[in-house]
Order: sequence, then structure tokens, then C-alpha cells
Amino acid sequence: MNILVTGGAGFIGSNFVRWMKKHAPEHRIVNVDALTYAGNLESLRDIPQDEGYRFLRADIRDRAKMNEIFITYDITHVVNFAAESHVDRSIVDPELFLSTNVLGTQSLLDTAKQYWKLMPEDKYSREFREGVRFLQVSTDEVYGALGRDGLFTETSPLAPNSPYSAAKASADLVCRAYYETFGLPLNITRCSNNYGPYQFPEKLIPLMIHNCMEGKSLPVYGDGMQIRDWLYVDDHCSALYAVLTRGLPGEVYNIGGNNERANLDIVRLIIRTLGAKEDLIRYVKDRPGHDRRYAIDNTKITTSLGWAPSIPFEEGIAQTIAWYQNNHEWLEHVLSGAYADYYDRMYAPSFESAD
Repeated sequence: MNILVTGGAGFIGSNFVRWMKKHAPEHRIVNVDALTYAGNLESLRDIPQDEGYRFLRADIRDRAKMNEIFITYDITHVVNFAAESHVDRSIVDPELFLSTNVLGTQSLLDTAKQYWKLMPEDKYSREFREGVRFLQVSTDEVYGALGRDGLFTETSPLAPNSPYSAAKASADLVCRAYYETFGLPLNITRCSNNYGPYQFPEKLIPLMIHNCMEGKSLPVYGDGMQIRDWLYVDDHCSALYAVLTRGLPGEVYNIGGNNERANLDIVRLIIRTLGAKEDLIRYVKDRPGHDRRYAIDNTKITTSLGWAPSIPFEEGIAQTIAWYQNNHEWLEHVLSGAYADYYDRMYAPSFESAD
């Protein structure tokens, strides 16, 4: 397989590249990333550029560049991680999320359709090259919020509540349309909250780990009792490979960790592990449209593809905390002045109002 990994310098994308090099090194990977704020080549510095791996700086919205990459590297598979992904940022700049997440995905779909279709000029033809596949990596946030009970299944209605999740849901629907209308061989995966090494420190777990290590305040939205299903990133990567290689065309697969935890419980666990004090916690005004609970039913992928999460949360969180403790240099490189300014804009006013 010649796999185009988009957004491969981000958190999950870089972990997927690393997982592939370890577990399926026979495949060729072309990694494309625009290197915006969350894309960081430091996350890939241990992976050499060779015949099995190439990194290219490019924007998925650049159709000419995507076409050139497909031709040059004879791309047979696409794993699309490329997306603006932080809910808080989507509240500040919704247009950017729609542009990257929706139009960028559509650009990739068009390129794949044109390159893989056996008779590209025949709009009625649904014949594609043997073995090609487009994998859209999405999120459980497209389903909206759950009550106290219940789980999201692949047939749950889409009900996004933030500009980020709305953009991801829109991209999912465009992918569905390309399968139904053109027959483009593709799958959509929707995962629960990922955690692990190389995650940009605006997300809950790395933010709390970093602030604990620095003795800084720990901003917790609302009462901190928002519940998420947590999935270790390596487990997610193995699930993506299972779908990429064995998934049925046109199918959606939910990927969950079977591990529901309240945000506040996660914060307290990190505090205890690092020997910090709970008085670092600062409750800040909840963000608009903050979903109360997500939880994934992963029965479909476990029964049809034989995948299941293998890393217990206690083990995964211990490994994650240890990784951040041992990688201060990586943290220093990603914590730029631009991120510091953003952090102050997002949380400082809430600290003041809370006091």
C-alpha cells in the first residue's frame, strides 16, 4: 500500500505514522501536513526519510499539490486526519474549521476519485482500482451529547453542538455522498477522546500534566463533571489499520475505549500521580455548547473486525504522564509565544471572574 496520511504531524496522525512504521513497515507512507499550530515535526524526528516514508508540507485544500502527490507516489490509500480539531478554537474562528475540515476533505475526495476511478470521464461509472480505500477519521462529537444513560452507535443521528463538531459532521456527510453517488471506496471512523504522547497541550490531559509540573493553575470548565470515553492513542491506531485493511466499503465504525471518566476525576488522578495539590484547580466558566457526556458503543468493530482496546486506562495514563515528564524539550518547542497568547485569551478572563 502507498498510504497518504494527511495531518500526520498532529497528535493522532504522528502516532499513526509511528505505529505503522513499527507494526506494518512494509507499507509506504507519504505524510502531508500544513504545519499549523498543532502540527509539529518534533513529533516525528525519530522517523528517517527513506523509501518507506516521506514528509511533505502541503495544505489539503491545494488541489494541484494533492494531484501531484497522488501521481508522484501512486497513492492507493488515504487516511485523513487533517482537521482543525479544538472546540475552543472553533468558537473563536468557525470559518477556519469549515474551510479546512469540509472543503479540505472534499478536495481530497475529488483527487482520490479522479485518480482511482477506472473511467474518470464517465459520470455513471462506479468502477475503481482494486484495493484502494479512503479513510475519514472523525469523532464521536458529531453525535452531540448523551444523557446519563445510553451509548452512541453508528446509526445514532448526527447532532453536533459546536462549530468543530458541525464541521466534522459535514465532512462525514460529504464522504457518505461520495460513496453513495460515485461508489468511491471509503470508510468513516468515529472515535472517543484520545490521550497519549505527543498531544498538543491545549487538550485536557496534557494541559493538566504540564500545568501540574509547572505548579500552574488547572482550569476546569464548569463543575468538571463532563464525562468522556477515553481511548489510548495506540489502540486507536490499531483500530484504524483494521478498518483500512478489512473494513467493508461504505461502512462507519465507532472506536471507543470502554472507559468513561469525568474530567474532574482525570484532573485529580493527574494531581495525585504528580504529587501536586488540589488547590491548583480553578473552576472556570463553562464554554458555550459544552456537551455533558459522550460514550461509544464499539460492538460493530469488535464483532466484525475483531478489534478491541488493549491498554487499560490506568496503564495508559501512567505511560502518558511519564512521557510528558521525560520530554520537556518537546513541550518547550510546542509551547510557543502564540500558544501562550491563546491560552491567556481563553482562560485568564475566566480566572478573574471566578475569583
